[in-house]
Amino acid sequence: MYQVDRQWQRMGDMQKVMEEQAEDLRRIRAAVQGLEDRLREGVAVAGAGDDVDGNAEDGERVPPAFRRAAAAAALPDYARGDWLVRALPAGPSTLTPLVSTDAYASEVQQYVLESLLVRDPDTLEWQGLLARDWSFSEDGLTLTFELRRGLKFSDGEPLTAEDVAFTYRFIMTEAIAAPRQRAYLEKVERVEALGPHRVAFTFAEPYFNSLALAGGMSILPEHFYAPYLEDPEAFNRSRGLLLGSGPYRMPDPRGWRPDQGRVILERNPRYWGPVPPPFERLVWRVIENDSARLTTFRNGDLDVYTARPREYRQLQEDEGLTDRTRHFEYMSPAAGYSYIGWNQRRNGGPTPFADARVRRAMSHLTDLDRLVDEIMLGYAEPAVSPFNPRSPQHDPDLEPYPYDPERARTLLAEAGFEDRDGDGVLEDPEGRSFEFDLIFFQGNQDTRRIVLFLRDLYARAGIILNPRPSEWSVMLDRLNRKDFDAITLGWTGGVETDVYQMFHSSQTVSGGDNFIGYENPELDRRIERARATIDEAQRMRLWHQVERILHRDQPYTFLLRNQSLVFVDDRIANLEKTRLGLNLGVVPMEVFVPADRQRYTR
Repeated sequence: MYQVDRQWQRMGDMQKVMEEQAEDLRRIRAAVQGLEDRLREGVAVAGAGDDVDGNAEDGERVPPAFRRAAAAAALPDYARGDWLVRALPAGPSTLTPLVSTDAYASEVQQYVLESLLVRDPDTLEWQGLLARDWSFSEDGLTLTFELRRGLKFSDGEPLTAEDVAFTYRFIMTEAIAAPRQRAYLEKVERVEALGPHRVAFTFAEPYFNSLALAGGMSILPEHFYAPYLEDPEAFNRSRGLLLGSGPYRMPDPRGWRPDQGRVILERNPRYWGPVPPPFERLVWRVIENDSARLTTFRNGDLDVYTARPREYRQLQEDEGLTDRTRHFEYMSPAAGYSYIGWNQRRNGGPTPFADARVRRAMSHLTDLDRLVDEIMLGYAEPAVSPFNPRSPQHDPDLEPYPYDPERARTLLAEAGFEDRDGDGVLEDPEGRSFEFDLIFFQGNQDTRRIVLFLRDLYARAGIILNPRPSEWSVMLDRLNRKDFDAITLGWTGGVETDVYQMFHSSQTVSGGDNFIGYENPELDRRIERARATIDEAQRMRLWHQVERILHRDQPYTFLLRNQSLVFVDDRIANLEKTRLGLNLGVVPMEVFVPADRQRYTR
């Protein structure tokens, strides 16, 4: 039945492609007719040397951003086709750009939406994707991009500088639920289309990350998203409004729903890039249970499995699995970190965690070394701050908070918490027990073990931790409403991390990422100065000052930076580790399945 269903699916896909080809032919005929009319009228048209298909510019056969993908396509066993099937440990609540907030939605969106620039995964240097060139004005405040010719969205409409300018205006519209993106783009004064292929970003003041900010913005099609400016709430409540210019597209750019239990992307037949995408489909199955994901991978129904440390060691001894898979362990320089966020205001008033002494005490009660050794089996390292210890942003003089119960008791006593009735539980001056709920994602077994481990550690100090496992959607909802005592989550990392959105006081607004209500005017000033400093050496000194304040205040208890422990079905070819991690997630895509190993399209 499954094979028959797939045949019907392929017949439906073929019919859809034929209809799209017919529409493209109609557009080509209209364009040719327009060209003939202009020639008859004596109007100048593009010359033979102009790039009209996006595949070659000024003698550049393959743009640098596509060279790794082109090298893969030249391998003897390269083949197009098949599906790449992965799992999501939690289902995204929405795939709509801007209103989506989790890494799972971002993983899907990176194949659909494109930016002006991308980083080379080995050198980490910026390369042109939608942009063929860029330049700064003499004062450094205006950044101008020249777009490639022949760019198209997946529905066949052209991508021009007007779409870039529209994307900025759309994000900056207050009625659109995009406070995180607005927080970054507030440095931009305006974005102007200077013609169909040239766009300028003008900054109100210098910003160290201006190239990444402008070049990394995902470009939205104006013709698709502009109507939602008339009804912003329809956009904010949407679940699957996703259309872009990338190598893959949603089968229905308006029709995805969270209850489908999976995300499917199909190859974009109109992709403008010089190297066609390798897979016919990208599939993510939502499997929240760790054991169920492993079973599905064992059965060959998933191509990728990210293991927990104990599993990783056991699975390496499983000959049946290792015979048909490859395994990788690595820590990217852009790896993120896990943390406990202490909510400082709830229900209109301060919480015990509004006192920095209490937060420092909680960090002293968190035995990071034992977490690394006993739960992560050494496949992790203690986190010091938001800054990667391998980055020049990090002050090497700072160390993780040591496990020190005595120091913690002293700090708690200074904050007014003592065991006043001899029952072993600390109370505040009003006699209320020091008790709090810790929310965590119920589908992650390692997180569950960490929370239970911390519950026992904190209990020894007279603090009651109530574990509160939650579904992913429930966690996001409580974050947005700031309805929690403490929560454990993680942030992804970057080559150079701008911490404005997480820790600046202005981002305590509804929907902002400073959802713990942390405010420190001194830190705000340091962050603002660092962001406005172009000189790298001076900026790093300012980031060190920012880091020292965060280390002192402990708005989070910084937990761990975990290694990635990944098994991949060995039918996936051309896998290698890069400075950004495994190239499995690199776009333009450079992994593929040889023809004799294909499972879904033979």
